[in-house]
Amino acid sequence: MTAVRVGVFGLLGSGNLGNDGSLEAVLGYLRTEHPEAVVDALCGGPELVAARYRIPATRLHWYRGEYRTASRAGAIAGKGLGKLVDAVRTAAWVRKHDVVIVPGMGVLEATLPLRPWGFPYALFLLCASGRVLRTRVALVGVGAAPIADRPTRALVRRSARLAAYRSYRDAMSRDAMREMGVDTARDGVYPDLAFALPTPPAGTPSGTVCVGVMAFHGGNDDRARAEEIHRRYLDGVTRFVRALVEDGRPVRLLTGDGVDATVVTAIREAVDSPLVTAAEAASLADLMKEAAAADAVVATRYHNLICALKAGTPTLALSYAAKSDALMDRMGLGAYCHPAREVDADRLLEQFRALEKQSAELRRTLTERNELAARQLQDQFAELTTALFPATDHAHALRETP
Repeated sequence: MTAVRVGVFGLLGSGNLGNDGSLEAVLGYLRTEHPEAVVDALCGGPELVAARYRIPATRLHWYRGEYRTASRAGAIAGKGLGKLVDAVRTAAWVRKHDVVIVPGMGVLEATLPLRPWGFPYALFLLCASGRVLRTRVALVGVGAAPIADRPTRALVRRSARLAAYRSYRDAMSRDAMREMGVDTARDGVYPDLAFALPTPPAGTPSGTVCVGVMAFHGGNDDRARAEEIHRRYLDGVTRFVRALVEDGRPVRLLTGDGVDATVVTAIREAVDSPLVTAAEAASLADLMKEAAAADAVVATRYHNLICALKAGTPTLALSYAAKSDALMDRMGLGAYCHPAREVDADRLLEQFRALEKQSAELRRTLTERNELAARQLQDQFAELTTALFPATDHAHALRETP
Protein backbone atom coordinates (compact mmCIF):
# COMPACT_ATOMS: atom_id res chain seq x y z
CA MET A 1 0.00 0.00 0.00
CA THR A 2 1.12 3.56 -0.75
CA ALA A 3 1.66 5.62 2.40
CA VAL A 4 -1.17 8.05 3.11
CA ARG A 5 -0.05 11.67 2.85
CA VAL A 6 -1.53 13.72 5.70
CA GLY A 7 -1.25 17.47 6.18
CA VAL A 8 -2.08 19.40 9.35
CA PHE A 9 -3.17 23.02 9.04
CA GLY A 10 -3.66 26.01 11.32
CA LEU A 11 -2.14 28.69 13.53
CA LEU A 12 0.21 26.11 15.02
CA GLY A 13 3.57 26.96 16.53
CA SER A 14 2.54 30.62 16.80
CA GLY A 15 2.65 30.90 20.58
CA ASN A 16 -0.82 29.64 21.48
CA LEU A 17 -0.35 26.55 23.65
CA GLY A 18 -3.95 25.38 23.17
CA ASN A 19 -3.56 25.20 19.39
CA ASP A 20 -0.32 23.27 19.75
CA GLY A 21 -1.93 20.90 22.25
CA SER A 22 -4.62 20.04 19.72
CA LEU A 23 -1.91 19.33 17.15
CA GLU A 24 -0.07 17.11 19.63
CA ALA A 25 -3.23 15.09 20.27
CA VAL A 26 -3.82 14.51 16.55
CA LEU A 27 -0.19 13.57 15.95
CA GLY A 28 -0.47 11.06 18.80
CA TYR A 29 -3.51 9.54 17.13
CA LEU A 30 -1.79 9.37 13.73
CA ARG A 31 1.39 7.84 15.12
CA THR A 32 -0.58 5.21 17.03
CA GLU A 33 -3.32 4.31 14.56
CA HIS A 34 -1.67 5.24 11.24
CA PRO A 35 2.10 4.95 11.68
CA GLU A 36 2.47 4.54 7.94
CA ALA A 37 1.15 8.06 7.30
CA VAL A 38 3.57 10.71 6.03
CA VAL A 39 2.75 13.93 7.89
CA ASP A 40 3.69 17.57 7.36
CA ALA A 41 2.22 20.97 8.29
CA LEU A 42 1.15 24.30 6.80
CA CYS A 43 1.18 26.50 9.87
CA GLY A 44 1.88 29.83 11.54
CA GLY A 45 5.18 28.85 13.21
CA PRO A 46 6.91 26.26 11.01
CA GLU A 47 10.27 26.44 12.79
CA LEU A 48 8.77 25.54 16.17
CA VAL A 49 6.49 22.83 14.74
CA ALA A 50 9.35 21.20 12.85
CA ALA A 51 11.67 21.26 15.87
CA ARG A 52 9.15 20.17 18.51
CA TYR A 53 7.03 17.65 16.60
CA ARG A 54 9.61 16.37 14.10
CA ILE A 55 7.53 16.92 10.97
CA PRO A 56 8.30 19.09 7.92
CA ALA A 57 6.49 22.42 8.14
CA THR A 58 5.76 25.30 5.75
CA ARG A 59 4.79 28.86 6.64
CA LEU A 60 1.04 29.48 6.37
CA HIS A 61 1.30 32.97 4.85
CA TRP A 62 3.65 34.22 2.15
CA TYR A 63 3.63 37.73 3.66
CA ARG A 64 5.44 37.62 6.98
CA GLY A 65 3.62 40.65 8.40
CA GLU A 66 0.17 39.08 7.91
CA TYR A 67 -0.96 39.59 11.50
CA ARG A 68 0.61 43.00 12.05
CA THR A 69 -1.45 46.16 11.52
CA ALA A 70 -0.72 47.58 8.07
CA SER A 71 -0.63 51.39 7.99
CA ARG A 72 1.98 52.13 5.32
CA ALA A 73 1.36 51.73 1.61
CA GLY A 74 4.08 49.09 1.28
CA ALA A 75 2.59 46.96 4.03
CA ILE A 76 -0.91 47.26 2.61
CA ALA A 77 0.36 46.27 -0.85
CA GLY A 78 2.30 43.36 0.67
CA LYS A 79 -0.80 42.05 2.38
CA GLY A 80 -2.87 42.39 -0.77
CA LEU A 81 -0.30 40.59 -2.90
CA GLY A 82 0.01 37.96 -0.19
CA LYS A 83 -3.67 37.02 -0.57
CA LEU A 84 -3.11 36.17 -4.22
CA VAL A 85 0.13 34.31 -3.59
CA ASP A 86 -1.42 32.35 -0.71
CA ALA A 87 -4.22 31.12 -2.97
CA VAL A 88 -1.61 29.49 -5.22
CA ARG A 89 0.61 28.29 -2.35
CA THR A 90 -2.30 26.73 -0.46
CA ALA A 91 -3.60 24.87 -3.52
CA ALA A 92 -0.10 23.58 -4.33
CA TRP A 93 0.33 22.32 -0.77
CA VAL A 94 -3.11 20.70 -0.63
CA ARG A 95 -2.47 18.90 -3.94
CA LYS A 96 0.37 16.93 -2.30
CA HIS A 97 -1.94 15.30 0.27
CA ASP A 98 -4.62 12.65 0.51
CA VAL A 99 -5.99 14.11 3.75
CA VAL A 100 -5.66 17.47 5.51
CA ILE A 101 -6.64 17.78 9.18
CA VAL A 102 -7.43 21.02 10.98
CA PRO A 103 -6.82 19.89 14.59
CA GLY A 104 -9.22 21.50 17.03
CA MET A 105 -8.92 25.26 17.70
CA GLY A 106 -11.71 27.80 17.48
CA VAL A 107 -11.44 28.07 13.69
CA LEU A 108 -15.19 28.65 13.18
CA GLU A 109 -15.67 31.38 15.77
CA ALA A 110 -14.83 35.04 16.35
CA THR A 111 -14.97 35.24 20.14
CA LEU A 112 -11.63 37.10 20.04
CA PRO A 113 -10.73 39.96 17.66
CA LEU A 114 -10.51 38.62 14.11
CA ARG A 115 -10.40 40.06 10.59
CA PRO A 116 -12.06 38.17 7.70
CA TRP A 117 -8.99 38.48 5.46
CA GLY A 118 -6.79 36.82 8.10
CA PHE A 119 -7.30 33.23 9.20
CA PRO A 120 -10.93 32.92 7.93
CA TYR A 121 -9.65 33.61 4.40
CA ALA A 122 -6.80 31.10 4.86
CA LEU A 123 -9.26 28.44 6.03
CA PHE A 124 -11.50 29.12 3.04
CA LEU A 125 -8.55 28.69 0.66
CA LEU A 126 -7.77 25.36 2.30
CA CYS A 127 -11.31 23.98 2.12
CA ALA A 128 -11.92 25.25 -1.43
CA SER A 129 -8.62 23.74 -2.60
CA GLY A 130 -9.54 20.45 -0.98
CA ARG A 131 -12.87 20.32 -2.77
CA VAL A 132 -11.40 21.22 -6.17
CA LEU A 133 -8.39 18.92 -5.88
CA ARG A 134 -10.34 16.05 -4.21
CA THR A 135 -8.24 16.09 -1.04
CA ARG A 136 -10.31 15.27 2.03
CA VAL A 137 -10.25 18.21 4.48
CA ALA A 138 -11.33 17.42 8.04
CA LEU A 139 -12.24 19.97 10.72
CA VAL A 140 -11.69 17.82 13.80
CA GLY A 141 -13.02 18.81 17.23
CA VAL A 142 -13.22 22.49 16.28
CA GLY A 143 -14.96 25.33 18.07
CA ALA A 144 -17.67 27.49 16.50
CA ALA A 145 -19.85 30.38 17.62
CA PRO A 146 -22.35 32.80 16.07
CA ILE A 147 -20.56 35.50 14.03
CA ALA A 148 -22.07 38.94 13.56
CA ASP A 149 -19.57 40.27 10.99
CA ARG A 150 -21.02 39.36 7.60
CA PRO A 151 -17.80 38.82 5.59
CA THR A 152 -16.30 36.65 8.36
CA ARG A 153 -19.53 34.69 8.72
CA ALA A 154 -19.71 34.08 4.96
CA LEU A 155 -16.13 32.76 4.80
CA VAL A 156 -16.61 30.52 7.86
CA ARG A 157 -19.90 29.12 6.59
CA ARG A 158 -18.49 28.39 3.15
CA SER A 159 -15.38 26.75 4.60
CA ALA A 160 -17.46 24.45 6.77
CA ARG A 161 -19.65 23.45 3.85
CA LEU A 162 -16.63 22.61 1.70
CA ALA A 163 -14.96 20.40 4.33
CA ALA A 164 -15.28 16.64 3.84
CA TYR A 165 -15.57 15.98 7.60
CA ARG A 166 -16.58 18.05 10.61
CA SER A 167 -16.75 17.40 14.33
CA TYR A 168 -17.08 19.87 17.21
CA ARG A 169 -15.78 20.23 20.74
CA ASP A 170 -19.23 21.01 22.16
CA ALA A 171 -22.90 20.94 21.14
CA MET A 172 -23.03 24.72 21.19
CA SER A 173 -20.53 24.82 18.32
CA ARG A 174 -22.59 22.45 16.21
CA ASP A 175 -25.72 24.47 16.93
CA ALA A 176 -23.94 27.66 15.86
CA MET A 177 -23.00 26.16 12.50
CA ARG A 178 -26.53 24.89 11.98
CA GLU A 179 -27.85 28.38 12.65
CA MET A 180 -25.39 29.73 10.06
CA GLY A 181 -26.85 27.43 7.43
CA VAL A 182 -24.54 24.40 7.53
CA ASP A 183 -26.07 20.91 7.41
CA THR A 184 -24.76 19.35 10.63
CA ALA A 185 -26.86 16.17 10.60
CA ARG A 186 -23.76 13.96 10.28
CA ASP A 187 -21.45 16.07 12.43
CA GLY A 188 -20.35 14.64 15.77
CA VAL A 189 -19.69 16.31 19.12
CA TYR A 190 -16.75 15.15 21.24
CA PRO A 191 -14.62 16.57 24.07
CA ASP A 192 -11.79 18.92 23.18
CA LEU A 193 -8.83 17.08 21.64
CA ALA A 194 -6.58 18.18 24.53
CA PHE A 195 -8.39 15.67 26.75
CA ALA A 196 -6.57 12.97 24.76
CA LEU A 197 -3.18 14.14 26.05
CA PRO A 198 -1.47 12.27 28.93
CA THR A 199 -2.62 13.20 32.44
CA PRO A 200 0.10 14.29 34.89
CA PRO A 201 0.29 12.69 38.35
CA ALA A 202 -1.57 14.54 41.08
CA GLY A 203 0.49 16.82 43.30
CA THR A 204 0.50 17.05 47.09
CA PRO A 205 -1.45 19.85 48.83
CA SER A 206 0.72 22.97 48.98
CA GLY A 207 -1.75 25.83 49.38
CA THR A 208 -0.80 27.15 45.94
CA VAL A 209 -3.44 28.73 43.73
CA CYS A 210 -2.81 28.89 39.99
CA VAL A 211 -4.31 31.96 38.32
CA GLY A 212 -4.42 31.76 34.54
CA VAL A 213 -4.39 35.24 33.01
CA MET A 214 -5.02 36.54 29.52
CA ALA A 215 -4.42 39.68 27.48
CA PHE A 216 -8.19 39.99 27.31
CA HIS A 217 -9.72 42.89 25.39
CA GLY A 218 -13.17 41.50 24.67
CA GLY A 219 -14.39 39.87 21.48
CA ASN A 220 -14.72 40.75 17.83
CA ASP A 221 -17.72 42.99 18.50
CA ASP A 222 -16.04 44.84 21.40
CA ARG A 223 -13.33 46.74 19.54
CA ALA A 224 -14.69 50.15 20.56
CA ARG A 225 -14.54 49.17 24.25
CA ALA A 226 -11.40 47.01 24.09
CA GLU A 227 -9.20 49.11 26.38
CA GLU A 228 -11.97 49.66 28.91
CA ILE A 229 -12.69 45.93 29.05
CA HIS A 230 -8.99 45.16 29.46
CA ARG A 231 -8.52 47.67 32.30
CA ARG A 232 -11.53 46.30 34.16
CA TYR A 233 -10.34 42.71 33.72
CA LEU A 234 -6.78 43.50 34.82
CA ASP A 235 -7.94 45.49 37.84
CA GLY A 236 -10.31 42.74 39.00
CA VAL A 237 -7.77 39.94 38.63
CA THR A 238 -5.07 42.01 40.34
CA ARG A 239 -7.33 42.71 43.31
CA PHE A 240 -8.17 38.98 43.53
CA VAL A 241 -4.49 37.98 43.51
CA ARG A 242 -3.74 40.60 46.17
CA ALA A 243 -6.51 39.19 48.40
CA LEU A 244 -5.05 35.67 48.08
CA VAL A 245 -1.59 36.94 49.02
CA GLU A 246 -2.99 38.77 52.03
CA ASP A 247 -4.37 35.39 53.15
CA GLY A 248 -0.84 33.96 52.85
CA ARG A 249 -1.57 31.90 49.73
CA PRO A 250 1.19 31.34 47.15
CA VAL A 251 -0.07 32.37 43.69
CA ARG A 252 1.31 30.90 40.48
CA LEU A 253 0.46 32.91 37.35
CA LEU A 254 -0.19 30.92 34.17
CA THR A 255 -0.48 32.02 30.55
CA GLY A 256 -1.54 30.29 27.34
CA ASP A 257 -0.14 32.63 24.71
CA GLY A 258 2.93 34.82 24.42
CA VAL A 259 0.80 37.98 24.40
CA ASP A 260 -0.27 37.27 27.99
CA ALA A 261 3.18 38.12 29.37
CA THR A 262 2.27 41.81 29.76
CA VAL A 263 -0.60 40.90 32.10
CA VAL A 264 1.71 38.76 34.23
CA THR A 265 4.17 41.65 34.51
CA ALA A 266 1.43 44.14 35.42
CA ILE A 267 0.03 41.92 38.19
CA ARG A 268 3.44 41.11 39.69
CA GLU A 269 4.39 44.80 39.75
CA ALA A 270 1.08 45.80 41.31
CA VAL A 271 1.03 43.12 44.02
CA ASP A 272 4.82 43.10 44.61
CA SER A 273 5.06 39.97 46.77
CA PRO A 274 7.42 36.96 46.75
CA LEU A 275 4.29 34.82 47.04
CA VAL A 276 3.43 35.68 43.42
CA THR A 277 5.46 33.74 40.84
CA ALA A 278 5.04 33.06 37.14
CA ALA A 279 5.22 29.72 35.36
CA GLU A 280 7.22 29.42 32.14
CA ALA A 281 5.15 26.81 30.34
CA ALA A 282 6.10 25.77 26.81
CA SER A 283 3.27 23.28 26.26
CA LEU A 284 -0.08 22.11 27.56
CA ALA A 285 1.79 19.31 29.34
CA ASP A 286 3.69 21.97 31.31
CA LEU A 287 0.43 23.76 32.15
CA MET A 288 -1.16 20.50 33.31
CA LYS A 289 1.78 19.84 35.63
CA GLU A 290 1.38 23.30 37.12
CA ALA A 291 -2.35 22.76 37.60
CA ALA A 292 -1.85 19.29 39.09
CA ALA A 293 0.51 20.74 41.71
CA ALA A 294 -2.01 23.41 42.79
CA ASP A 295 -4.84 23.19 45.32
CA ALA A 296 -7.13 25.14 42.98
CA VAL A 297 -7.08 26.99 39.67
CA VAL A 298 -8.76 30.21 38.54
CA ALA A 299 -8.24 30.70 34.80
CA THR A 300 -9.40 32.67 31.77
CA ARG A 301 -8.01 31.06 28.63
CA TYR A 302 -10.04 28.11 27.37
CA HIS A 303 -7.13 25.70 27.29
CA ASN A 304 -5.90 26.82 30.71
CA LEU A 305 -9.29 25.60 31.92
CA ILE A 306 -8.91 22.33 30.05
CA CYS A 307 -5.47 21.72 31.56
CA ALA A 308 -6.77 22.30 35.08
CA LEU A 309 -9.88 20.17 34.57
CA LYS A 310 -7.92 17.32 33.00
CA ALA A 311 -5.45 17.45 35.88
CA GLY A 312 -8.43 16.94 38.19
CA THR A 313 -7.89 20.20 40.07
CA PRO A 314 -10.93 22.19 41.31
CA THR A 315 -11.29 25.03 38.83
CA LEU A 316 -13.09 28.37 38.58
CA ALA A 317 -13.50 29.91 35.12
CA LEU A 318 -13.14 33.58 34.32
CA SER A 319 -15.39 33.06 31.34
CA TYR A 320 -15.01 35.27 28.27
CA ALA A 321 -17.22 33.22 25.92
CA ALA A 322 -20.02 30.69 26.01
CA LYS A 323 -17.53 27.93 25.15
CA SER A 324 -15.99 28.26 28.63
CA ASP A 325 -19.39 27.93 30.28
CA ALA A 326 -20.17 24.86 28.15
CA LEU A 327 -16.83 23.26 29.08
CA MET A 328 -17.33 23.84 32.79
CA ASP A 329 -20.85 22.45 32.60
CA ARG A 330 -19.64 19.34 30.72
CA MET A 331 -17.10 18.71 33.48
CA GLY A 332 -19.62 19.17 36.31
CA LEU A 333 -18.40 22.59 37.48
CA GLY A 334 -20.98 24.78 35.78
CA ALA A 335 -21.65 26.68 39.01
CA TYR A 336 -18.07 27.98 39.14
CA CYS A 337 -18.01 30.58 36.35
CA HIS A 338 -17.36 34.31 36.64
CA PRO A 339 -17.63 36.82 33.74
CA ALA A 340 -14.25 38.01 32.47
CA ARG A 341 -15.80 41.22 31.19
CA GLU A 342 -17.07 42.19 34.64
CA VAL A 343 -14.56 40.82 37.16
CA ASP A 344 -15.80 41.60 40.67
CA ALA A 345 -12.90 40.71 42.95
CA ASP A 346 -15.08 40.40 46.08
CA ARG A 347 -17.61 38.15 44.37
CA LEU A 348 -14.82 36.14 42.76
CA LEU A 349 -13.24 35.57 46.16
CA GLU A 350 -16.58 34.31 47.52
CA GLN A 351 -16.89 31.87 44.63
CA PHE A 352 -13.30 30.74 45.12
CA ARG A 353 -13.86 29.99 48.80
CA ALA A 354 -17.01 28.02 47.93
CA LEU A 355 -14.97 26.07 45.38
CA GLU A 356 -12.36 25.13 47.94
CA LYS A 357 -14.99 23.96 50.43
CA GLN A 358 -16.21 21.47 47.82
CA SER A 359 -12.72 20.41 46.77
CA ALA A 360 -12.90 16.70 47.62
CA GLU A 361 -16.28 16.24 45.95
CA LEU A 362 -15.21 18.18 42.85
CA ARG A 363 -12.08 16.07 42.47
CA ARG A 364 -14.22 12.93 42.41
CA THR A 365 -16.51 14.51 39.83
CA LEU A 366 -13.57 15.45 37.63
CA THR A 367 -12.17 11.92 37.80
CA GLU A 368 -15.47 10.54 36.48
CA ARG A 369 -15.84 13.19 33.77
CA ASN A 370 -12.25 12.71 32.57
CA GLU A 371 -12.78 8.98 32.22
CA LEU A 372 -15.87 9.66 30.13
CA ALA A 373 -14.00 12.18 27.97
CA ALA A 374 -11.25 9.64 27.27
CA ARG A 375 -13.80 7.07 26.07
CA GLN A 376 -15.56 9.63 23.89
CA LEU A 377 -12.30 10.67 22.24
CA GLN A 378 -11.55 7.04 21.43
CA ASP A 379 -14.85 7.07 19.56
CA GLN A 380 -13.83 10.32 17.82
CA PHE A 381 -10.60 8.84 16.53
CA ALA A 382 -12.32 5.64 15.41
CA GLU A 383 -14.83 7.73 13.46
CA LEU A 384 -12.02 9.76 11.96
CA THR A 385 -10.28 6.63 10.74
CA THR A 386 -13.46 5.40 9.07
CA ALA A 387 -14.08 8.78 7.41
CA LEU A 388 -10.55 9.61 6.27
CA PHE A 389 -8.61 6.35 6.03
CA PRO A 390 -11.09 3.78 4.65
CA ALA A 391 -8.41 1.59 3.03
CA THR A 392 -6.29 1.63 6.19
CA ASP A 393 -9.34 0.94 8.34
CA HIS A 394 -10.16 -2.08 6.18
CA ALA A 395 -6.59 -3.34 6.47
CA HIS A 396 -6.73 -3.01 10.26
CA ALA A 397 -9.96 -5.02 10.33
CA LEU A 398 -8.41 -7.78 8.22
CA ARG A 399 -5.39 -8.00 10.54
CA GLU A 400 -7.64 -8.23 13.60
CA THR A 401 -9.85 -10.96 12.10
CA PRO A 402 -8.81 -14.48 13.30
